[in-house]
Amino acid sequence: MSKNNNGGFFMAGMVIGSVMGTVTALLLAPRSGRETRRIIKKSADALPEMAEDLSTTVQLQADRLSESAQKNWDGTLSRLKEAIAAGMEAAQVDTPPLESPRDITAETNSSNNN
Repeated sequence: MSKNNNGGFFMAGMVIGSVMGTVTALLLAPRSGRETRRIIKKSADALPEMAEDLSTTVQLQADRLSESAQKNWDGTLSRLKEAIAAGMEAAQVDTPPLESPRDITAETNSSNNN
């Protein structure tokens, strides 16, 4: 479960890092203003596709996490039902009556008298 989750965060980090790196490189590159604007426009045109890829990745990770949580919940619920059934069964079992308590003070007094 955590490996899948970490993979989604890694992919999101890669996409965001790529975008930030591209913008930084474009702004710091020694090109003419016209050429830099053309490159920025191309990058801006690619942003919706990158955002869609990121959205798809996040959705897949969320679906996997949801499935995993549902499986864990189903397992927990099943064990809880079994425990409740076992407890109810144990409560309904006839237990043998307890012996009446002995009066040990009387026994101690009679042995001291001898």
